[in-house]
Amino acid sequence: MKTSAQLGGCEPILCAPLLRKVDGELIDLLRSLSAEEWEFETIAPRWKVREVAAHLLDTALRKLSMVRDAWFAEKANPQSPEDLIALVNRLNEEGVTVFRRLSPAVLIELMTTACNQSASFHESLDPFARATFAVSWAGEETSPNWFDTARELTERWHHQQQIRLATGRPGIMTPELYHPVLDCFARGLPHAYRRCVAPAGTRIVLEISSDCGGTWVLEKGAVGWSFVREMPEEVACTVTLPEEIAWRVFTKGIARDAARAAAKIEGNRDLAEGILGLTAIVG
Repeated sequence: MKTSAQLGGCEPILCAPLLRKVDGELIDLLRSLSAEEWEFETIAPRWKVREVAAHLLDTALRKLSMVRDAWFAEKANPQSPEDLIALVNRLNEEGVTVFRRLSPAVLIELMTTACNQSASFHESLDPFARATFAVSWAGEETSPNWFDTARELTERWHHQQQIRLATGRPGIMTPELYHPVLDCFARGLPHAYRRCVAPAGTRIVLEISSDCGGTWVLEKGAVGWSFVREMPEEVACTVTLPEEIAWRVFTKGIARDAARAAAKIEGNRDLAEGILGLTAIVG
């Protein structure tokens, strides 16, 4: 396990410069694909490689339009998490329907422009100012820009990874690029455990193996759960996930039973369900 000084979940994730790197890898990946590979199935339901790429283009352009340019094509005011999920699913489907029609050459050219502008925009933000959109899957009503940028990194990273998995390309599981993604995903754990009944002082450990992973420790307080900075002597449950499947667990990319079988669970197995059930995406 990591030392207490390295426990995750407690410090801001200042990762804006990484967006440019992840998207640079994406552009190189898309340029390398054959015509046949654009039609390969991915682990994203109903989406082939073409649709995943279309989604990445759509969301980059949509974010620039709404957040940078304050341009909202329609008024939407979701009143519940279910309303938000329905809205996001509809917008995603509409965007994919349009951009999947583009040729690879046109899509890549537009993607290059969108990625450059997106990276420059996120790099220009005050990371501690209030973001336009809160990170809803972490249960937040308001979020700082650094969290929204980290969420953007997880989106760009995990959808690209879906394409790499589908086409047999090497992943981008490096400590520089993958660890911040995992750290961002883990920030959803206090919200995931909000309905878990446990005595105050109960501690749960998430360990993701390998150099890209880390250790996160949750503790039940008088009100809710929070991360701690020091490794406790006693824990109620420890869940260890291989890095190869960790991102899939948190993005609905693997069945719960398969994730449970691949995980190493020590202690109270019931307490592991919050980790295995964490969904760090909307939709």
